[in-house]
Amino acid sequence: MAKSKYEYVKFFEQHPHLLPNTFLVVRIDGRGFHHLSSRYNFEKPNDRRALNLMNAAAMTVLKELPDVVLAYGISDEYSFVFDRSTELFDRRESKILTTVVSTFTSYFVHLWPSFFHDRALSSPMPSFDGRVVQYPSIQNMRDYLSWRQADCHINNLYNTTFWALVQKGDMGTAEAEEALKGTVASQKNEILFSRFGINYNDEPEQFKKGTLLFRDVRWLSGHCEET
Repeated sequence: MAKSKYEYVKFFEQHPHLLPNTFLVVRIDGRGFHHLSSRYNFEKPNDRRALNLMNAAAMTVLKELPDVVLAYGISDEYSFVFDRSTELFDRRESKILTTVVSTFTSYFVHLWPSFFHDRALSSPMPSFDGRVVQYPSIQNMRDYLSWRQADCHINNLYNTTFWALVQKGDMGTAEAEEALKGTVASQKNEILFSRFGINYNDEPEQFKKGTLLFRDVRWLSGHCEET
């Protein structure tokens, strides 16, 4: 194949490779989803259709990328876990990251009408950013997932209480924010139960704990046996 004199510019390209024998996590986050949720009138504090749309888009990533062994989602965020043995794209960071983000985003937009048939998308379209994190041990991997689930619980308890004050307690958003300032979990639970008759423990598990998708339960049980 003939080469042009301009081909030298290829040498400016960088192709960093991720460390071998490490678990890879690609975490994606919705960009500007606070405005998007308001624009399309998402139900507060949780819109089940939006969460199920996120789950459906995540499922397509698992189907199209067999190296993804599990995924965990909360709100407008999803984490995709690759086993440490993966050699996908020779472990090139940019290829792995862009493939996951673009696949998820394209299916999120494609599947939108199946979940929001009464609300057509318009510009600016939903988009996601992402990052790749490497974890050397199964304990690190467990702790990462525990951290994301703890965040899910903390944020959901706050949001459930906040929107109860706004929607049922006739507070403005600034007033509700001030009322919750400095409160701990037990106080939020007390507000929900004593003022609104809401037992937080009865809230849907998907809202409280997020969603876990996995390819093969044997992968999970096998790593649970590791020390």
